Amino acid sequence: MIACFVGYITQAVINNYMPLLFVTFAATLGIDMARLSALITVNFVTQLVVDVLAGRFVDRIGYKPCIIAAHISAAAGLLVLGLVPTHVPDPYWAILAAILLYALGGGLIEVMVSPIVEACPSEHKAKAMSLLHSFYCWGQLGTVVISTLFLWVFGTGTWPVLACLWAIVPLAGIVMFWSAPMPRIVPEGVATMRLGDLAAKPVFYLLFVMMLCAGAAEQGMSQWASTFAETGLGVTKVVGDLAGPAAFALMMGLSRTIYGMLGHKLNLRAFIAASSILCVITYVTAALTTSPVLGLVACALTGFSVGIMWPGTFSLAADAMPGGGTLMFALFAVAGDLGCAGGPAVVGFIAAANGNNLKAGLLFGSIFAIILLTCVLIVRRASVAELPARD
Repeated sequence: MIACFVGYITQAVINNYMPLLFVTFAATLGIDMARLSALITVNFVTQLVVDVLAGRFVDRIGYKPCIIAAHISAAAGLLVLGLVPTHVPDPYWAILAAILLYALGGGLIEVMVSPIVEACPSEHKAKAMSLLHSFYCWGQLGTVVISTLFLWVFGTGTWPVLACLWAIVPLAGIVMFWSAPMPRIVPEGVATMRLGDLAAKPVFYLLFVMMLCAGAAEQGMSQWASTFAETGLGVTKVVGDLAGPAAFALMMGLSRTIYGMLGHKLNLRAFIAASSILCVITYVTAALTTSPVLGLVACALTGFSVGIMWPGTFSLAADAMPGGGTLMFALFAVAGDLGCAGGPAVVGFIAAANGNNLKAGLLFGSIFAIILLTCVLIVRRASVAELPARD
C-alpha cells in the first residue's frame, strides 16, 4: 500500500510539474497558449490510450512487472524533459517526447494502484481508496511548493535540473514495488466481469460519466491555476504558484484525507453531492470576481470540492461491481483521463477564443461540475440494486 502511495506521488509529479513552467516556456521558448494546451492534451490522451490497453494486457503479464515498467517509463520521461529540450533546435518536440514517455508510465500507474489498494485487506475500502488518492494531492502540493521554491532560489532557468531531480520519486517506486507482494485483485469466489457484463449494467454508464466530469472539473482548474493566478489575477509567479496550484492541492488533499479518516461516519453520495455544489460555486466565483484574493480563495476551494469525486466514484463502482477487476478500473480511468484531457483543453481553447481570457474559459468550465451534480442526484434517487448505499 505504501508503494502505491509513492506511485500516486509519481503521478502527481508528472501531471503538475510542467504546468508550472507554462509562463517560462511562453517567455523563453516562444510556445503560445494553444500549443501549451496541446501539451496538456497529449499528456492525458496518452494516459487514456494506456488505460484502454491496460485492461487487456496487465492481467496477462502480471501486476508486478507492469507496475515496475510504469515507474521506469515515468523516470525516463522526467530525465528526457530535463536533459534534451535545451540542447535541440526546437525544444517543443523534445518536451512532447518527454510527455509521451512519462504519460505512458502515469497511465499504467493510474490503472493499477487503485485495484491493488482495493484488494488489500482493510475494514473500510472507501476510506483506504480516499487515503490513496490523497497522496496524489500531497504529491501535487509537494511538487508545486518544492518546485516554486527551487526555481525562486536558483532561478527559472534551472527547471531542467529540477526535472531530473524529480525522477528520484519513480526510481524509489521501482525499488519499493520490486520487493512488494501483490494481493489477489478480484476477491476469491467472485467471478471476473467481462466487458459485456459491465456494459449490461446501467449504473456503469452513470459512473462513467461521473468519472469523466470528475477529471474535467479537477484538471480544468488545476492545470491552469498557476497561469490564471499570474495572468488573470496579476500576482507574481511565487505567489501565484503557492496560492494557486499549491493551495488547490492542499485543499484537495484535506478533502480526501478527511474522508480517509472519517469515511465510516459519512455518507459518500451525500458528500459527493455537496462537493459538486461547492465546485459550481467556486468555478463561477473564480471566473466572475475582480478581487485577486477572492479569486485565489475560489481556486483553492475548488480543490476541496473536487477531492472526493474521483476516489468516491471508484469506491461506488467497486461496491456496485465487485468482480470488475482491472478492466473496470481501466475503463473508469479512461473516463477520468478523457475528462483530464478535455477539461483543461476546453478551458484553454475557450480562453484563446476570447483573447486569452482565462476567466471566460473557467466560466465555461463550470459545466463539468453541473453535469456531475446531475449524475450524483440521479445516483441518490436511483433504486438500482447494483448500487448500494455507501455509508
